[in-house]
Amino acid sequence: MGHDPTGRYRVNVDATEENPQLSLPATFNFRDVGGYLGHDGRSVRRGRLYRSDSLHRLTEQDQDAFAAIGIRTVIDLRRPTEVERDGRVPAYQGLAYRHIHPEHADWSGTPHEEGANLARYLADRYADLAQTGTAGLAEAVGLIADSANAPAVVHCVAGKDRTGIVCALTLAALGVDDADITADYALSSEASARYSAWLASVTPGGVDVPAPFLSSPAEAMQIFLDELREGHGSVEAYLRHAGVTDEQLAALRDHLLDEPTEA
Repeated sequence: MGHDPTGRYRVNVDATEENPQLSLPATFNFRDVGGYLGHDGRSVRRGRLYRSDSLHRLTEQDQDAFAAIGIRTVIDLRRPTEVERDGRVPAYQGLAYRHIHPEHADWSGTPHEEGANLARYLADRYADLAQTGTAGLAEAVGLIADSANAPAVVHCVAGKDRTGIVCALTLAALGVDDADITADYALSSEASARYSAWLASVTPGGVDVPAPFLSSPAEAMQIFLDELREGHGSVEAYLRHAGVTDEQLAALRDHLLDEPTEA
């Protein structure tokens, strides 16, 4: 997310209802990125890459569940000020923590105007991040590509914007169809709705959170991917431009895609 307008993204709802073994009650947008079809009909492996909102809220019980999943690496995309404000994932033996800040402008400098196309607004913010945050995005994808870091989880504040971009780039490099990539991104709208409902229930008078911070329309990610390809030729070409090597792209596919089935 480009900016947390409330400083209060603290929630206690479950975003993993369809997969109870992944239940982390202190999060609202934790989920497995696997299961989609990629190159040559090979599925993205489950249990290797997860995405989430901020993990600083994990309770002791949540930490036990988190450790049981086997997470080896946490990739935190938040701004340094957000990490300082909220803290980081609680540490335990065997967990590696990597903080990466893809440089990008604060959204408050370009606020969404009421009535303006929300998908267009979000796609423009994502394009800005892809332009200024190349080094951070490349580092994140490079970490995901290294099988020694798996299982890994990538997160930001709400787990929809910065995290959504990293996951979209990763899935595209794995050959996942845009329809699945954008649908995965759009799932964050459901998590945001649960968060918004929870926030309203615990805040006297409610909190006015701007629409861009709660919405993930599939169209926004589609516009972003289309225009990224227009500018670079392909997502892989953009990742190479950002600093991801051919060896890393090959490694990404080797460990995140199931073995091909024999004809």
